[in-house]
Amino acid sequence: MDIRNKVVVVTGGAQGIGRALCLRFAQAGARAVVVADLDQAACEAVASELSGPTTGLGVKTDVSKEAEIQQLVQRATERFGQVDVFCSNAGIILRGGMDATPEQWQRIHEINVMAHVWAARAVLPQMLARGEGYLVNTASAAGLLAQVDSAMYTVTKHAAVAFAEWLSITYGDKGIRVSCLCPQGVRTEMLLGKGGNRQSFLSAGSVSPEQVADDVLKAMHDEKFLILPHPEVLTYLQRKAADVERWIRGMRRVRDQAEQMRAQEGR
Repeated sequence: MDIRNKVVVVTGGAQGIGRALCLRFAQAGARAVVVADLDQAACEAVASELSGPTTGLGVKTDVSKEAEIQQLVQRATERFGQVDVFCSNAGIILRGGMDATPEQWQRIHEINVMAHVWAARAVLPQMLARGEGYLVNTASAAGLLAQVDSAMYTVTKHAAVAFAEWLSITYGDKGIRVSCLCPQGVRTEMLLGKGGNRQSFLSAGSVSPEQVADDVLKAMHDEKFLILPHPEVLTYLQRKAADVERWIRGMRRVRDQAEQMRAQEGR
């Protein structure tokens, strides 16, 4: 896909990977970028940063609610005529395992899984009618492997990858392109914390949101399904498929390292 003159919607667009995507789409010549996030002021701030021929529009959106995603697509379509690319990028992480509450499970499921479903339901009809469109769903390397300190994140990101696969299988021959973004550590607030100095077992190999955005644009140009800003994730995935028992043992060691790091931070 050539992003020039396209209309793009990005959820979670006010910060982190989402903000970097919005700026990168503008740099690549998108006709319009719709910045969707919970914070209206932050949406508008990012929209105002967009340069060149790109028109920016900030739209406050709670992606856990289907009606708000439907309204987002409707507003973008009414303003710009159509939506060519929908980046379902918003996501959260909640730490914990068996101590997690039903309310926490429900919340993370709504944002990390159902938001992708709501986005597809909202935008696919017009894309199928035109015979073309692009869906970019942000998951995580945890959706291919595991997040050792969060059962909820692991499960929901696996579901996000599975849904993206299903979309591509179902609609790939109907002009709909699908990519699934699966980074490891990215230097955003999710990884580094609000203060920007939290240490994680993923910190050492982390990449910038701008690098992730560049990787997304390249993958879209090549129309590749799996986007891996950390190429080593493919090696880990191949090792997992080749010997699951050995992979699980290795992940237990990673879990131990993560727990030791958290214990040292707590001193």
